[in-house]
Amino acid sequence: MGRVFNLEEAQKLTLEVRNLTAPVTHLAESMAQELQTAETQGHLALEEDLKERLKTLVESWTEGVQHLGGEVKGLWLVDFDAGHGYWCWSWPESELSFWHTHEGGFRSRKPLKEKKDLTSSDKDPLA
Repeated sequence: MGRVFNLEEAQKLTLEVRNLTAPVTHLAESMAQELQTAETQGHLALEEDLKERLKTLVESWTEGVQHLGGEVKGLWLVDFDAGHGYWCWSWPESELSFWHTHEGGFRSRKPLKEKKDLTSSDKDPLA
């Protein structure tokens, strides 16, 4: 198990992750549009080049998120270990607003605002 983050730490890191993610998603969207055009027009060499560049872009983003302490769970989806669950953020959310159990995953996310016992930054989401 890696580092465990309290809510305040995870919220601060989420801002950094969001700042890292914003330009990358815009570039990825642009490249995806170029890729679609290349596929439609049958430009195989350009298709392969764009696919490789997109792969490299996502790998670079993943490394950046991991360097900050986040766990990449999917494309533009990041968790921070809270001990007995995860603080969960997904692009384009403006702030950290969800958590879920280790077993539950993204589909079982619950809003932080529904957890009255999370007012203190060191509280566990499952307490």
